[in-house]
Amino acid sequence: MTSALPTSTAALPAGSVQQWTFGVAGMTCASCVARVEKALTQVPGVATASVNLISEAATVEVDADVALAPLLQAIVGAGYRVKEDELDLAISGMTCASCVGRVEKALLKVPGVLSATVNLASEAARVRVVSGVVSLAALIQAVAAAGYEARVPATEVAVSAPSHRDWWPVAVAAALSLPLVVQMLAALLGTQWSLPGWVQLLLATPVQFWLGARFYRAGWRALRVGSGNMDLLVALGTSAGYGLSAYLLATHAGPGVPHLYFEASAVVITLVLLGKWLEARAKRHTGDAIRALQALRPDTARVRRDGVEYEVPASSLIVGDLVAVRPGEQVPADGVVHEGRSHLDESLLTGESLPVAKGEGDPVTGGAINGEGLLLIVTTAVGAESTLARIIRLVENAQAAKAPIQRLVDRVSAVFVPVVLVVAAMTLLIGWWLTGEVAGPLINAVAVLVIACPCALGLATPTVIMAGTGVGARYGILIKDAEALEIAHRVSVVAFDKTGTLTLGKPQVTALEAADGNSMRLLQLAASAQVGSEHPLAQALLDRAQQEGATLLPASRVTALPGRGLAASVAGCDLRLGSTRLMQELGVDLSPLAACAAALAQAGNSVSWLADLSEQPQLLGLIAFGDVLKPSARQAVARLHKLGIRTVMITGDNHGAAASVARLLGLDEVRAEVLPGDKAAVVQALKADGAVVAMVGDGINDAPALAAADVGIAMSTGTDVAMHTAGITLMRGDPALVADALALSRQTYGRILKSLFWAFVYNLVGIPLAAMGLLNPVVAGAAMALSSVSVVTYALLLKRWQPAQRELD
Repeated sequence: MTSALPTSTAALPAGSVQQWTFGVAGMTCASCVARVEKALTQVPGVATASVNLISEAATVEVDADVALAPLLQAIVGAGYRVKEDELDLAISGMTCASCVGRVEKALLKVPGVLSATVNLASEAARVRVVSGVVSLAALIQAVAAAGYEARVPATEVAVSAPSHRDWWPVAVAAALSLPLVVQMLAALLGTQWSLPGWVQLLLATPVQFWLGARFYRAGWRALRVGSGNMDLLVALGTSAGYGLSAYLLATHAGPGVPHLYFEASAVVITLVLLGKWLEARAKRHTGDAIRALQALRPDTARVRRDGVEYEVPASSLIVGDLVAVRPGEQVPADGVVHEGRSHLDESLLTGESLPVAKGEGDPVTGGAINGEGLLLIVTTAVGAESTLARIIRLVENAQAAKAPIQRLVDRVSAVFVPVVLVVAAMTLLIGWWLTGEVAGPLINAVAVLVIACPCALGLATPTVIMAGTGVGARYGILIKDAEALEIAHRVSVVAFDKTGTLTLGKPQVTALEAADGNSMRLLQLAASAQVGSEHPLAQALLDRAQQEGATLLPASRVTALPGRGLAASVAGCDLRLGSTRLMQELGVDLSPLAACAAALAQAGNSVSWLADLSEQPQLLGLIAFGDVLKPSARQAVARLHKLGIRTVMITGDNHGAAASVARLLGLDEVRAEVLPGDKAAVVQALKADGAVVAMVGDGINDAPALAAADVGIAMSTGTDVAMHTAGITLMRGDPALVADALALSRQTYGRILKSLFWAFVYNLVGIPLAAMGLLNPVVAGAAMALSSVSVVTYALLLKRWQPAQRELD
């Protein structure tokens, strides 16, 4: 067994910056968050540290040579605990005690492993790891590198989540406090009935020191590192009330015992326990989206090998496996349909409610539910590289990230507790000086300490962020980080790429006009030059050539001309195929077909020209391409206009084709004939007048523009590069989701502001009232509990958000 913190943790792999994410236990309020972040940023080599109170997770970016151990030690040094998991592995190949030592040593070298115990008799390993840092795959790989084999046991039982049956402290505290409450109510009604002092002591003591021990422990941890938190305030306040009552009881024996305040301390602790329990119940719902996605992962898969079907753990699949998916089962990994036809329910992945037809050659996503047919699938991505795993990571990262507005709140919370302690001390001293007695001012100071809880401030932003990102994921809107969600509410201009974003991205050849009238020869030469190209226009030409039965000729010296077209040698012709700009640069006379080209462009077609430069620039003809608009594109633009957002299209098409699309969709502005490398410059120009710009695209050439925009929005039907660059990813190629994403951002940010407003108002109003003696500590305790619960509940109402109803033309 190793010690609680690893001393042998290896340095991170080489690279500029590495990221660690791990769970932190023991935080109770925003000041805790600030203290943990401060402790982490003080570790040499740490670039950034972000701590989330709701998910209880810390995300730290560090230099490549920084090990995990100093970060964990910083957490412990700040008075908190690092969350841990226990993982079980079945080990084969061991023969003696030295084998045991080698396996343990190999496991301990994995960053994040805290301890490893290997049993030779049972051939099993129990590994204690930092939660969220170590994967089973990393452990299995480490054992394999040591010369042994590790696997997940067939009888593996997942590490159980913490029990939610934590209501009993609240029930016991309430039962013990009830007689004290009855006595308090009797006094308020003017009756003379009261419990004997020793009975009050017996009832209040277990509430104070047994059920309230958690406040002392957490408060001491904060105090030990020179800071404070909500638990310290509760511990100090209730201890003062309890201590004063015990002193009065001890010094006033007999019938003349003055009023005791045991009920204040006991009821306050009961109410705070009740508030924390209700808060915890509410907070658990913020993780519903993650749990729903994780539930899509099947435990087992049916693999066909040599014609025999085996049931294996889904975690053991590898790329290239042939997997059988029966009707009603979940697809265990990403892949391509090898055999069979069916419909897949992908609603929890894309938000699309209708099943999607799948046949041979179609891609499928792990987690989708198979419909009526048997499918054989060849896996293409498994484990952490699958689409489902990436979605879960994206949602988890967004929920763990910190919105910019929360950083301001954290700075306020960092000084909140010391200020409250000063206010409470001044309340006691000034009241004592004015009245000449201690009891009344002390109770007022207790009320100040109790009502001044930074929990609501700390919970407001992250709870809303978790609810917003969770509900977005449910409808196919994946938000990369909290900053993108916060900025998106201010978007005033949305810039769209055209092909693949507003259109289906599958253009077709709509016209062939040869200068000599031989359109078949024109098609043959143009298609031959495009063989091997993956450009959508190239595919359209090749499809048309196949339909017309044109024989393709060998092409050589094929060279791409970025943003203009291509050059190729076909059948002795030195061909150039491309845009009007390319032809003008080459000095090709376009006048013979200029009128035809203008008419085609006016009708919304993209026009490409083919010229032969063998002897002198000679025009061979033109080819017109048309793309079909997506069904929801027009409504997407209309909904953005209703939100007060200006719409712009940035495209490489000619002005005529771009203007035609703009008229059909109702776009406000068009930037046409823009080279791929110039899209980012156009976005910067749109931002120059103070506009907040969102860029929507799907291709590799859109990545610079997505990065240049205030908010990048990528279609998941596009490339991984675009999705990696964007702050928001739409899981369906549906432009109407853009308006949904911006509407969700506005809803989310509005709730953040309202939650923070009421959290601040609660403290600004409550603390002065308590200091003036206008709030009983019991009322203060109830108000404190209610503030946190109300903030979390209000945030969770965001889960009821739904996209606007759509009426497609």
